[in-house]
Amino acid sequence: MKKKVTNNGGVTAIYVRRSVADRDNNSLSIESQKEDCIRYVGEDCVYRLYCDNGFSGKDTEHRPAFQQMMSDAREGLISRIVVKKYDRFSRNLRDYLNVSEELDKLGVTVYSLSEPFNTETKEGRMMRNNLLNFAESERETIAGRVADAYDTRGRETGFYQGGTMSFGYTTQRMTVNGKKGSVLVPSEQADALRLAYQMYAEPSTSLRDILRYFSEHEESVHYLRTDEYGGKNDSHSGKLNVSSLSSILKNPLYVRADKAVYAYFQAQGYEIIDDVDAYDGVHGVFLHNNADGGKFAKIGYHEGLVDSSVWLTVQDKKQHSRSFHTNRKANNSWLVGLLKCKECGLAVVINVQQKKPEKVYKYLFDSGMQTVSGCVSRNYSVKLDDVEEIIYSAMCERMKSLEISHKQKDAPDMETESIKSDILKLDTEIRSLMDRMAEADDVVFAYIQQRIKELHSRKSELERKLQTKSRKRKAINTKPLTEPLAMWDTLTVQEKHDVAAEMIEVVYISHHSEDIEIRFGI
Repeated sequence: MKKKVTNNGGVTAIYVRRSVADRDNNSLSIESQKEDCIRYVGEDCVYRLYCDNGFSGKDTEHRPAFQQMMSDAREGLISRIVVKKYDRFSRNLRDYLNVSEELDKLGVTVYSLSEPFNTETKEGRMMRNNLLNFAESERETIAGRVADAYDTRGRETGFYQGGTMSFGYTTQRMTVNGKKGSVLVPSEQADALRLAYQMYAEPSTSLRDILRYFSEHEESVHYLRTDEYGGKNDSHSGKLNVSSLSSILKNPLYVRADKAVYAYFQAQGYEIIDDVDAYDGVHGVFLHNNADGGKFAKIGYHEGLVDSSVWLTVQDKKQHSRSFHTNRKANNSWLVGLLKCKECGLAVVINVQQKKPEKVYKYLFDSGMQTVSGCVSRNYSVKLDDVEEIIYSAMCERMKSLEISHKQKDAPDMETESIKSDILKLDTEIRSLMDRMAEADDVVFAYIQQRIKELHSRKSELERKLQTKSRKRKAINTKPLTEPLAMWDTLTVQEKHDVAAEMIEVVYISHHSEDIEIRFGI
């Protein structure tokens, strides 16, 4: 047990810290700091050593030994703290001042071997604060250099750059192209990773279904646990959850990246480091953050775990679920969450009132009227029952056209052809504008540049839509949707909603007419 002593002549705390950035500085090694501090206090001094090895000076909160030292100070177990330099204590001035204020109240003095003053005097505290200002500036400079080095390595090599270990992989040191680094190799969770992707690619499977399956087959399925996430400094707790599984299922790290994945990244607006030839259908992709807030994609040296067709199907499903909340409860209408106003683009809300026991009234009203800019009107002339009937008929027609297109695979899809035509027009306009840039003055040049940027944005949007349609057209199995449509009147409201959400992206209704615009996702 710890013996409690008074602050007048109690135990001396020796605090030593070394960060990763200090590894090339031998004078700041743990042993060097320890020896110098012991020499300073004397061999006969009663001291307690607190050591944080491999921890940054950015803050004090995440350093276990420092936190233990502060706890002991609060209990009156130590009377003074000795450090080799004040920046061992902290490089963050605000953080240090908060800690130092508390230590002052506890009567604990901090001594530095390298700075010829202590915090017992006003002058000493002032000099300490000036030094820490410089230390904080140095920390920010070091952090900037580390970030720049990380960005450079991420762009130039396909090595694993560190951080939280990824589910399904472990690391192995290898030499690639004459350079040494860490390469991801499949771990015992790789099979569980592949299974998770295959399960989620099925239209009816949810994230919770996968987690439930893993839980029920725990003995035969090796899946993620806390201690496999990232080592001793990891802050994750518990097993795989919905949030972490969702992140795993959108990570391009796992895809066997081919030309279709390259096109997908282009449509997403990512900066692509490698040529299209590098997308060989074998290797996975690292997705890094750019300094400007964007992302760049770099082919890794590791082998992907999931075929591109499965990975792209999962991305389509996640995008659809994100945009239209297909998990919403449908109690009053199967169109809940699918209706939007054509004029303002905001959600159309279904309001239900029961004025008599045997009579229920359903109204459509525009949520855009609740915004500052407002919209045309609160209500719509079209009735909900009529909207449901029109959309159901359109869904049936859509299924028929899909079945015909499967029988006649070479038959052109008019919407796809229209998108291709729009892309061609945009390309033509972009080329024309680029030809004019050479002769333009500064004002016209800026206008042309902005217009080209707008056209590229529109082109990316159309390409993304074209790729989604192309994959869904190839992959769609109409049978799971045809059967419930045939027995529509026997389905519950929620079952009808689930079918509609699989088929429809959005339905626009207008204040100006009773026309309904349906955008199908299949």
